[in-house]
This record gives sequence, C-alpha cells and structure tokens, in this order.
Amino acid sequence: MSNEIKFEISIPADNDGYILLRCSHCGEYFKLLAKDCEDDGILNIYCPSCGLISESYLTQDVIELAQTIASNYAMDMIYEAFKDMEKSTKKNSFVSFKAGKRPRREAENPIKVGIEALEIADFECCRKTAKIKPLLKITGCCCPFCGVKNFEIK
Repeated sequence: MSNEIKFEISIPADNDGYILLRCSHCGEYFKLLAKDCEDDGILNIYCPSCGLISESYLTQDVIELAQTIASNYAMDMIYEAFKDMEKSTKKNSFVSFKAGKRPRREAENPIKVGIEALEIADFECCRKTAKIKPLLKITGCCCPFCGVKNFEIK
C-alpha cells in the first residue's frame, strides 16, 4: 500500500483555450494555452511582465481548492479511523469509544476562469501566443516560453 495520495484539479480554460496563471514574484496575471502548459518540450515558463521563472504559477483559487480538498480528505480519514476504533472497542467491555458525528465538509468551490481584460499577443520567437495585459503589448514584455524581451508585440 502506497502512502501517496493524488488529487486532480482541473483548471478551466476561457473560450479561446487559455488558462489563467499568476507570477509569484510580481503578482501579474497572464494566460497560456492549456496545451502549452502541458507540453514537456517547454522547460520553463517566464513571466511576461518581470521575465523571471517562478516555482508555481497557480492562482489563489487553485491553491485554496487544493487545501480544501486535502482538508476534507484528511477529516474523512480521521473519522473512518475513529469509526474503526469504535467497532474494535465494542468487543471489550472495559473500554468503550464513540466516534461521534461525521465532521462537516468544507465547500469545494469550483475555479472561475477569471480575468478577461487580457489580449492575445503573438510571440514570433517561439511561434506561440499568450494573453497579456494590453499595457505590456505597448511597453514590451518577455516571451513566456523563452524569456526574450520583445518590444514590438502584435
């Protein structure tokens, strides 16, 4: 039996197929195509705004949902262990144990697609697109796939 538990959280894409990401360094939001995020050929993702590579680009909604799912799962496991202990102590007349009521589960709110004020930008260097703030298209930004600073973005 493995001690590893896996949960899968699907992050919704917008109507164009882009998913919302957030840089942990500068806090800027941007969107990449879901297929680009899952592509093993892309080693690093660079923030279009600050140009840094982040350990995680998960938004707060995703982190909160993961914590809620893990908390609910842990509470269920603890309750089941107490129920097993209750059953095993029924046989012994000297000691009894009552598990009580099942704890209330926290609501697992779905993730919203989020920010829609981002515009599609073409990155000629990697022949890919991303959604970024309109201001970054004017002032220039870094390519999320190779990190090259682009000053003329279409």
